[in-house]
Amino acid sequence: LRTIYQAGAISRADIARATDLTRTTVSAAVAEQIKSGLVQEIGLAPSIGGKPPILLSVVDDSRYVVGVDLADSEFRGALVNLRGDIRRRLSLPIHDQDGQAALDLVYRLIHQLVAASDRPMVGIGIGTPGLMDARRGVVRDAVNLSWRDLPLGELLEKKFGLPTYIANDCQVASLAELTFGQRKDLANLIVVKVGRGIGAGIVLDRRPYYGDDSGAGEIGHVVAQPGGLPCRCGNRGCLETVASTRALIQRAQEVWKSDGHSVLRRLAASPGEISTSTLVEALEAGDAAVGTMVAEAGAHLGRAVGHLVGGLNIHHIVIAGSMARFGQALLQPIQEHARGNVLRTLADNTHVEASRLGQDIVILGAAALLLSHELGLT
Repeated sequence: LRTIYQAGAISRADIARATDLTRTTVSAAVAEQIKSGLVQEIGLAPSIGGKPPILLSVVDDSRYVVGVDLADSEFRGALVNLRGDIRRRLSLPIHDQDGQAALDLVYRLIHQLVAASDRPMVGIGIGTPGLMDARRGVVRDAVNLSWRDLPLGELLEKKFGLPTYIANDCQVASLAELTFGQRKDLANLIVVKVGRGIGAGIVLDRRPYYGDDSGAGEIGHVVAQPGGLPCRCGNRGCLETVASTRALIQRAQEVWKSDGHSVLRRLAASPGEISTSTLVEALEAGDAAVGTMVAEAGAHLGRAVGHLVGGLNIHHIVIAGSMARFGQALLQPIQEHARGNVLRTLADNTHVEASRLGQDIVILGAAALLLSHELGLT
């Protein structure tokens, strides 16, 4: 199945050559997959003498996956087909709910998506904030949701009767980039996801790297400014306090209050109405204060990226999350400060770019996680 999936269109004979299986074995396996609706015959290949071979292809919409993103101000989910095409979306506002109320909201989101599907379901993939034990599907500590040692995978499998796989949102974002993004040819990759929280998803030799305690990439709570602002984790001056959307919005609110001529005054009727979208509009309108904020956030992120490059020697860094909307205003200082904080030989080969998957990156990564485990497709 993976051979057909990766080829796009391939004959039985070519499958046998690619897999070293006998033609009889391939024909039997293909017959089963056609019977299940996963594979179909799509026509004839050009003849190179003799009878032209029949081409096979995976039926992209033969199965759906539920992909869920729990890492923002709303819970977002989608029905995703085998190629990463989103067929139906659903989002539910959190309204600062946590604990059991947040868990009930997850149940509601998934129930509505499963009920809306008109295809057989492969299972459920989840990207969640916080420290995860991805192997057991346990949320060890998600501060924003007040979840601690929550066996989310087990709970969802019991409730919906579907295979469920869960990982940190940044870790699944890296899988999305590797599977459905512009960097499918890479063996090693780092995706730095920057929004209300900050984290890095690390791929080594085309496999997600979770670390000894499943906490690899938790750079948001590495101290970037010693003695700085208190962080929700209990430390002071963490990277999230100076480079997240939460940090920028708080700074912008102070500008709104102190500067009567700020562009922010035209875009928001009150400090409480300032959002990431407001900041993007202000930046595009040439607001100097917002430009400075974004550049300073980029500098902090660049130093963190430099440490990742120095420690792992990975050349390709992708910036994802809502902060990626600032484009070159953010990417340029990241690139500059990453280069200034690592051995020049390594820096010269490092490339930083923004993800093209947008706000769907965690949903798609959660789907890729499931497709990998259940069907071996990715």
